[in-house]
Amino acid sequence: MSSVSLPLSAIVSRLRAAGCVFAEEEAELLVSAARTPAELDAMADRRAAGLPLEHVVGWAEFCGLRVSVEAGVFVPRRRTEFLVRRAVDLGRAASVAVDLCCGSGAVGTALATALPGLELHAVDIDPAAVRCARRNIEPVGGTVYEGDLYTPLPAALRGRIDILVANAPYVPTDELGLLPAEARDHEPRVALDGGADGLDVQRRVIAAAPQWLAPGGCLLVETGEHQAARTLESFTRAGLKASVATSEEEYATVVVGRR
Repeated sequence: MSSVSLPLSAIVSRLRAAGCVFAEEEAELLVSAARTPAELDAMADRRAAGLPLEHVVGWAEFCGLRVSVEAGVFVPRRRTEFLVRRAVDLGRAASVAVDLCCGSGAVGTALATALPGLELHAVDIDPAAVRCARRNIEPVGGTVYEGDLYTPLPAALRGRIDILVANAPYVPTDELGLLPAEARDHEPRVALDGGADGLDVQRRVIAAAPQWLAPGGCLLVETGEHQAARTLESFTRAGLKASVATSEEEYATVVVGRR
């Protein structure tokens, strides 16, 4: 229980004035997270200034878990829970999983939680993300590496990965300015910018995947609804048998390919 005594209504008013649509719910989270009135005041100021709520409180809810998230790290989206569910469905008998472009490690953490005994490896190129991912993934028995896609993975994993997931950046460079300010101003560009058509990093993930997947292993990549056909083409060119899965409720699109 928080010992903060500042009136909730004052925090709600401050957040509402700053344009926070869910001011009441956010104020309650801030009050529960703050340890002192001064800390609550500072947290409310940071949120009113546009810092993502998850960065303010230090965690994001994802697949029913509290995932540690720090300032400057990509905030896991609820739509990515669809990627996790598909991976869990396909990975009931999996032994080895890899989470590429792992960010905070939310996807890998959720996979390891849902599939006990899974050997989990995760990679991100951003040092802040790696630091954050280690706080989430190491407690569930996984290992996190810093580097570019497959480069830092142990060579012994080649041909052994049963489930390979990648929530790679897929926003076209020219559309970065259209993102909500929370993402545009407070999340790392490397986690958002997918190049001219948004698919530069995806194509690299997909092209190398057959070298790393075990026979029958699956690659799952989150993509945009209007990019799915091109993502699917990349899977086919790599020799993977692929299909598109969608969730209208979560506005989520995932391409799944099997070696």
